[in-house]
Amino acid sequence: MEEVALSSISFALTEEQQQIRQLARQFAESEIRPHVAYYDETQEFPYEIFRKLAELGFLGILIPQEYGGAGLGALECAIIVEEIARVCPAVALGVAAHNGLCTYHIFRYGSEELRQRYVPPLARGETLGAWALTEPGSGSDAGAMRTVAIRDGQYYILRGSKNFITHGNVGSIAVVMALTDPEKGKQGISAFVVDKSMPGFSANKKENKVGMRCSDTASLLFDDVRVPVENRLGQEGEGFHQALAILDGGRITIAALSVGLAQGAFEAAMRYAQERIQFGKPIIEHQAIAMKLARMNTEIEAARLLTYRAAWLRDNGKPFRREASQAKLYASEVAVRTAEEAIQIHGGYGYIKEYPVEKYWRDSKLLTIGEGTSEVQRMVIARSFLGKA
Repeated sequence: MEEVALSSISFALTEEQQQIRQLARQFAESEIRPHVAYYDETQEFPYEIFRKLAELGFLGILIPQEYGGAGLGALECAIIVEEIARVCPAVALGVAAHNGLCTYHIFRYGSEELRQRYVPPLARGETLGAWALTEPGSGSDAGAMRTVAIRDGQYYILRGSKNFITHGNVGSIAVVMALTDPEKGKQGISAFVVDKSMPGFSANKKENKVGMRCSDTASLLFDDVRVPVENRLGQEGEGFHQALAILDGGRITIAALSVGLAQGAFEAAMRYAQERIQFGKPIIEHQAIAMKLARMNTEIEAARLLTYRAAWLRDNGKPFRREASQAKLYASEVAVRTAEEAIQIHGGYGYIKEYPVEKYWRDSKLLTIGEGTSEVQRMVIARSFLGKA
């Protein structure tokens, strides 16, 4: 990473960023917290919450105002996702995926015609977006995908399936990666904008997940979908490299989500430790509990700094792939540890649904898997030492 003079380092948020944090926190507390348990139990998608998020500009965070977005940066996006995840990680996951994957992919790599057609309704929250890379037989190994797009005059015939797709059911627009030249493997992958008005494109199985239960996750089916050539993002064969770049940014938002989740679990544990009396005093006064809380707090602050550093690098046009992976790796694993320790501090009460920590625990594990597993993040970091992309 490029060296920065110590005199230029500042850890202070601007007044605007502080206002954005306050706005996101107030919204999460008033509009999301009262409904968290209901949506987790029913697995219903919170349409009304997303409608209100759109009114705040939180569904077009990274998109310029002329395309209907808020015109903010990666750091502001991290702050918003963090504050929402502090209350409900599942809602934050939808915000992160909609902003950083589908919408931003079209904005960054689409033609001006595609931008004008698809980005404004996504940024305004008039529709939701999905991003389709993973398949039943290809997760970390994207080169093993089977979905193909066969050129037929001014169309591509899209055939195959995707799974574990956020907003697979509720989204109407998707960025889909498919092989246009199977013999080239990863170098033969191209990206397309596909919408459900196209015959043959449908959602299939809705997943019944352990955590993140109100975040819609489903399979997508492509049964000879005719996709216009102009819906291709960039040139043939660029899809895999586009996906890597989009995932770099997405990992910053997943890191922020992880920080928010950990912060929420920590605060719940702190409240309980101050109220629960054992052996004649609050359990926070027992060294074993105090040491747990001290470690949790320290790890959360470290994860937040890693996340904000990666976001700052992105906003300032500097390389950030390694830093994004470091933030995502560390923050996601901190989230899992913090949520589990929060349950331990609650004892038996942490294992029942009347207390919020069990949900943080269930939600946390996805963060070490989605948008690149912890093992993949370590591989990305290690490869960067060798000068490899």
